[in-house]
Amino acid sequence: MKKLFVDTNIVIDLLSRREPFFDEAAELFSLADRKQIEISVSSLTIANTSYALLRQMDSNKAKSVLRKLRLILTVLPLDDKVVGLALNDETFSDFEDGLQYFTAIEAEQELIITRNLKDFKSSKLPTMTARQFIETIE
Repeated sequence: MKKLFVDTNIVIDLLSRREPFFDEAAELFSLADRKQIEISVSSLTIANTSYALLRQMDSNKAKSVLRKLRLILTVLPLDDKVVGLALNDETFSDFEDGLQYFTAIEAEQELIITRNLKDFKSSKLPTMTARQFIETIE
């Protein structure tokens, strides 16, 4: 089973129903719900997603949404080693992208799924959009 690391933008696309990206995000998470793939996100993604959801709903509803999301994915730790790797890396100009990337590397993920491929142009892991990944398995 493929181990996919999913970037924050895909999670927010799903939970905020952002068009035109919602359908491909929903399809990706549906694959995880059916146990065809394993999805992981960083703990930073949960925090950033909570922040985005709180602009749309109250705190209790946002927590409920995130509890349901956790049923179909794994939350990976953002630890001292990952922070150190991101701080000392020159290839990621955006620190948050470096945190995401090194979280995926440390957790031995096979693929990064993001909407912003250019953010991961230095990645040693294959990087695809949700749509590109879905097309590879159809």
